[in-house]
Amino acid sequence: MLRAQVHRAGLTGRGGAAFPTARKLAAVAAGRTTPVVVANGCEGDPGSDKDHALLTVAPHLVLDGIVLAAHAVGADHTVLCMHRADPLVQTVRNAIAQRPPDALLPDIVEVPPRYVASADTALVNFLNTGTAKPTAKDPRPSQRGVNRRPTLVDNVETLAHLALIARYGDTWFRAVGTPQAPGTTLITVGGAVRAPGVYEIELGTPLSHPLRLAGGTSPRAQAVLVGGLAGTWMALPDMHALPLTDHACKAVGAPMGIAALHVLPLDSCGIATTAAIVRYLAGESAGQCGPCMFGLPAIAEDLTTIANGPAQPHHAERLRRRLGIIPGRGACTHPDAAANLAASALRVFADDLRRHLDGHPCPAAHHRITLPIPTTGGPR
Repeated sequence: MLRAQVHRAGLTGRGGAAFPTARKLAAVAAGRTTPVVVANGCEGDPGSDKDHALLTVAPHLVLDGIVLAAHAVGADHTVLCMHRADPLVQTVRNAIAQRPPDALLPDIVEVPPRYVASADTALVNFLNTGTAKPTAKDPRPSQRGVNRRPTLVDNVETLAHLALIARYGDTWFRAVGTPQAPGTTLITVGGAVRAPGVYEIELGTPLSHPLRLAGGTSPRAQAVLVGGLAGTWMALPDMHALPLTDHACKAVGAPMGIAALHVLPLDSCGIATTAAIVRYLAGESAGQCGPCMFGLPAIAEDLTTIANGPAQPHHAERLRRRLGIIPGRGACTHPDAAANLAASALRVFADDLRRHLDGHPCPAAHHRITLPIPTTGGPR
């Protein structure tokens, strides 16, 4: 039975939460009505390209995973969510057309290309109401999701691994990785590396390994952003030996989240870069709660003032107060992640922060931001 295989394999979600896939399958299958399967191929974080790469080179593996997941939970309908106007939509449609007819092949639904629109609850809301707004409130999609039916929402990479487990078995899957975090994952590496791109690594490998795969860091690299734009800053080279598992990363205060690393060069200002990220995250808010609508723009403004000057110590004190009151108050976890990012910047770039507040902002504060931060249309 596939669910038992997945349980023995120890597969966890590859979309950022690292939730045990077998537990999610069991919860959905235990529902009182026929389930729905939703594959998440949106990849809302601009710092990640792993799902895009997977759907480019192996769309049939993802389709296999969708169909197998539907059989595993007893679903009669599947959906693949992708961002509106993504060129890969046609690639996946072509792959579906190449397969024998199957009632469990997914309908492709195009979702607004917004950061928060790729959250699992946002996808369920969009399929139900046409509005892609996330929520942190119960019930979870596994209990009541699309059309009030139990719904399995899984990242496309998770479903690709499920298909491989069905094909090769749980022992094969556990042959790499660690006992607590078996298997491999796709990871996006960018910034001050010689060969940015998407790489496959064993879970538990040290952080330095994907950086080597990407050709190594610039000699002037100073920090790495772990987990995408709403991730956590970590100092280099302090963290080169950190095992890349959700448990190990959480233990040092940097949840692995989305498997993405961005290396910041020494000639970039960490405070200014963080200000630009938080400004983007504020603009990508669903606009449904105060912490996002007012808190995130205020944090971005404080960071910008500190980066560009003139700044005084009270600006940093105000910023820290704001960071302390945002977590846990939002309609979803979006503001929590942005606040965590800003707090990590104050720790990792503490020396830069001190110089900025002393009236000596670094020249790099006005340099080009190296992160792939798109323009945003503001809250919707």
